[in-house]
Amino acid sequence: MNSRPVGQFDNMSNESNADGPQDSRRSLIVVPGEDLGSSEGIEAGHGVLVVGDRVKSTKQGRMNRKGNTISVSPLHTRYMPRPGDLVIGHIEGCTNNIWFVDIGAPFNSILPMSLGPAKVEFGGTRKVLDIGDSILCRVQEVEETHQSVVTMKGMGLRKIRSGALDELDPHLLGHLIGKGGSFLRAMKMETDCRIVVTDNGRLWIDGDLENILEVRKRIEKISSEAMIAGVGA
Repeated sequence: MNSRPVGQFDNMSNESNADGPQDSRRSLIVVPGEDLGSSEGIEAGHGVLVVGDRVKSTKQGRMNRKGNTISVSPLHTRYMPRPGDLVIGHIEGCTNNIWFVDIGAPFNSILPMSLGPAKVEFGGTRKVLDIGDSILCRVQEVEETHQSVVTMKGMGLRKIRSGALDELDPHLLGHLIGKGGSFLRAMKMETDCRIVVTDNGRLWIDGDLENILEVRKRIEKISSEAMIAGVGA
């Protein structure tokens, strides 16, 4: 869930040459800008870019080659907001009519008083949402600079007052949800917990303490397995 150092394989020097990393039994860990070889006969997949006649990595992660396609699976991703995304945010500051919300993106979002959870008198924002509060909200708009505006006007959007919060890298959400939502449904039934998974990788888990701890244990397992796979252990 946190950024991790780049792993180096003992066989990396043996399987790389002037044309960059070659096919290996284990995926190589690469960093942004790293040369992955000649672009001749190669199709660029996710996380790579063709520059001139060379293939370059644009992400830190595992390089994979399938046929003629080279891609890089990220070890860690940062959430990039999109309009309509359901997110969990943390209130980090406020003015007389605006809250500043950390949604895990490069820039904090703003929550205007008019889009807050209740009618607020000018200057009374901290009476409704104080610094440190967590909220379930939705991204309303995103500017070209990736700064965003969130809203709490909508069904189910609220201040989070119970349960626990956890977090998973956004690119691992598919592992948590499973095909057609099967894995997540099973976890909800087995733990008798309400689990809300949001697009920025944060989760709201509500239920008995013992069951909440079990859910968090399973989430940590997903993250740990992804990290192990990422460094080729």
